[in-house]
Order: sequence, then C-alpha cells, then structure tokens
Amino acid sequence: MSFVRLRPKHFRGRCAIDFYLALQLMSLLKKLAGETAIYGTSSILSRLLNFVILTPLLTREFEEGGYGIVSDLYAWAALLMVLFTYRMETTFFRFGNRKEDLERSYATASFSLIASTSVFLTLFWVLAPEVAAWLQYPDHPEYVRWFALIIAFDTLAAIPFARLRLENRPIYFAVVKTLNIVVNIAFIYFFFRVCPWLSERGYEWASALFREEYKVGYVVISNLIASTSVLLLLIPEYRKLRWQFDGVLWRRMMRYAAPLIIVGIAGVINQLVGIPMLKRFASDDLNYNLAMAGTYGAAAKLAVLMNLFTQAFNYAAEPFFFRHSEREDKATVYAQVGQGFALVGSLAFLGIMLYMDIVKYYLGEDLRGGIGVVPLLLLAYLMLGLYYNFSIWYKLADRTGIGGYIAVGGSIITISLNYWLIPEQEYMAPGWAALACYTFMAGISYWTGQRYYPIHYPIGRMLTYILVAVGLYGLSVYTESALQPDFWPGLALNTIFMLVYLTFIALLEREQLRQLVSAFKG
Repeated sequence: MSFVRLRPKHFRGRCAIDFYLALQLMSLLKKLAGETAIYGTSSILSRLLNFVILTPLLTREFEEGGYGIVSDLYAWAALLMVLFTYRMETTFFRFGNRKEDLERSYATASFSLIASTSVFLTLFWVLAPEVAAWLQYPDHPEYVRWFALIIAFDTLAAIPFARLRLENRPIYFAVVKTLNIVVNIAFIYFFFRVCPWLSERGYEWASALFREEYKVGYVVISNLIASTSVLLLLIPEYRKLRWQFDGVLWRRMMRYAAPLIIVGIAGVINQLVGIPMLKRFASDDLNYNLAMAGTYGAAAKLAVLMNLFTQAFNYAAEPFFFRHSEREDKATVYAQVGQGFALVGSLAFLGIMLYMDIVKYYLGEDLRGGIGVVPLLLLAYLMLGLYYNFSIWYKLADRTGIGGYIAVGGSIITISLNYWLIPEQEYMAPGWAALACYTFMAGISYWTGQRYYPIHYPIGRMLTYILVAVGLYGLSVYTESALQPDFWPGLALNTIFMLVYLTFIALLEREQLRQLVSAFKG
C-alpha cells in the first residue's frame, strides 16, 4: 500500500507534498475512516440484524417460491426508488456543498421531490390492479399500493438524510437508519412468531390478524410501518425548510441529475434484474422460476456483507469527495481512498469465503442450494466499490453524461448475459452477469477518468490485493476437494489461509502500515 510517507524526504517530483500536507492527508483519511465506520455501523448493524435475524427467519418461513415473490417485489421497488428520487440526493450534494448555497438547494430539492412523489403515488394507487397483473400477482393489488407508500415515504426521507451526510452528522443518520431495520424486524417477528404463539393460546384477535397464506403481505406491512417511523423522525429536518423554490436552480439541478437517473436505473438493473429475469426466463413454469429466484435471492443475502461495506463506504465517500474537491492534493487523497478500499474489500472477500461453512447456516436448509454463486457476487460487489471510487471524477467534473453511457453499457452486459445464460445456468447466471458488468464499469470508469480527470491510483497494488485473495480462495477450494476434511479441520485449514494473507499484507506494506497507524493514533 503506497500510502504517503510522513518523512519529507520522500516527497519528490510530481507527487511531492510537504510534511504538513502529509499530516493533513492522514487526518482526512482518518476522518473518512471514522465517518465510514459510523455510517457503516448503521448500515452494517441494520444489515447484520437483517442477516442474523430476518434472513434465517424468512428463509425458514418461506419455500423457494414464496421467497422468490418477496425478492421479486423488492427488486422492482428498488427500480422505482430511483424513479421517485431521480437522484436528487446526489444532486443536492453537488449544489448544496457550499454553506451559502445549502438552504436554497435544500428547499428546491425538497419541494421538487414532494411534488413529484405526490404525482407518482397517485398514479400507482389508481393503477395498482393493472400493475399487479403485469407483475403476475393479479390477486394482490394491495402489494402495489403498499409498496408505493413505502417508496414515497423513503423518497421524502432522501433529502433529509442527504443533508445529515452533507452536514457531517453521521450519528443521527446512523440512529434513524438503524431504527428503520429494528422496527421492521420487530413487526415481522410479531407477525410470524408472536401472533401464531398467541393464536395457539386462544387469543382470537391474534388468530384474526395472522393468516398463513398471507406471509408476503406481512413482510410488506412491516416495511411500511418502519418507513413511516423513519419519516416521522426526520420531521425536524423538514422544519428547517425555507419556503422558497428557485426555478433557475431547479433546472440546473435537473440537467445535472438527468444522466444520474440513467446511472441509477442502470445500477438497479445491474444489481437486481437477475431476479425478475429468472422469474421470466428460467423455464416455462412460473412456480419453478419463482423457486430459482428465491434460491438466488437467498444466496445473494450471503453476499450482503460485502455489499453493505461497499454501501457504507459510498455513504461516507460521496459527500467526502465533494467537500474536498477544491484541495490542491485532492488527487492524492482520492488515490489513497481507492487503495484502502481495495485492501479492505479483498480481506472481506477472503474472510467470507473461507468461513462459508459457517455463514451458510444463516439460510434455511431448503434455500442453501445457491451458495455456489456467492463468490461471484462478492467479487462483483468488490468491483462495484472500485467503480464507486473510479467514477467520482465525472460527478466532480460535471461530466455525468459519461457516467450515464458507462452505466448503460453495464446494463446491456447484464441483461444480455442473463438472457443468454439463465436457460442453462439458472441462478448462477446473474452472478456471472454481475461480475462481468461491474468489472467492465470499473475498468471503463478508470480509463475515462485518466483521460479527463487524472487520478494516479496504485493499480498494481490494488490488483495484487485482489488476485492474491482470489488465489488463496482457489487454493482452499482445491485443498478441500483433495483432502475432504471434516468441519473443524477444514475450518482450521482455512484459518491458516487467512493468516497467510494477513501476513502477506503485513510484509508487503509493513512500512506504510506502520506510518498509517502512527498517523491515525495522532
């Protein structure tokens, strides 16, 4: 890890900065790490609660088909979330990052979303039967209406959350985000565990409230209650809203956001289109296809640990990059951040895969059949994180149109590979498609960035971290196949592989890590 050394004699040539600036750089990296940790605490804690409590519960309550319905609905909800918000939160970062512009940008963005959300919500409420029929759930238009409310409330929370991030208030952000998942889990547990328990003991209201055939509905209702709670907690942020709407600023914001909408839609397609495509193309049998979607959706939950790290990083990094976009040494800062992400992401990949024999038990037994796709998804999310690093240049340089082209290219790869591979490889196809897509997007973002907004990332070191981690995982798979050890000997052997990787990193980066630790302690 070629972190900037703290001895002035080492700063020479193009990358030369003095000792004071080096300390500033380490201070900034320390700040980003701290903010990522706090954002990560909310994101990781909420996802871990989801992973540790909800995933085992739901994958045991649902068969593959039922879990496929839940996964399918949430995939479409993620796409609609992009349309409802039209990336106004990122646009708010761009136009509200100066103190003198904050209130005007906050008001303009907020009123824009309030107006558009009202229109979208009305349309989905009225057209719910038609939308439900198109989704192949004609008997449940209420799913559409409830999800429309969930998306509307989450949209109205987007700009207040963005303001918390821009104002460096990660603790309040973390508390509200964590409460969201806690409330969601509490009500799902209430419906799936408490109500049946009370019903067995003669409580008629519990028997009336819980119906075995309506489990999908209880998942949606619990989410709706959680989203309502979050919006209520963010009302103080709306009280700061000034009654002003700048039409000229709004048009500038929309021009900036338009390519990002394409990026956002493409991002959802790249992450989640595999589930609805499995539902459509795995076979001619809808029930079988839903089972495949459920198998893949459950396996994707095991890759959530990498995804949540990537998301936590993105929460902290995006406003961080904008806040420090006018620094003279910004390119050095951005390069160090990218390198650090590659190292931690590689550790996460190897750690999850070496201990998959433990992690897999969080899924119900009927839904463990898809764990073969997990390494592909972990690497895909690692590439996604690198894409977040490499793509920041077009947001800073106001070249978001290029980002749109890159995202559309990734979507073409995703859709094409899924369509081509799903009939033969079924649930493995979305994993290969995601890895190919994000590798392409990270690579092309890096290449275009070097042309328009050069940032000298230490690509050699970053690739070394990833390739060595993948190589050790491959060696672990080969050793397990050859020796076929029992559970505990296999776990001990994988621990040795993990220690080998940690030792390799320590030897490779011993001087730089020592300096980094010293700087962070300071």
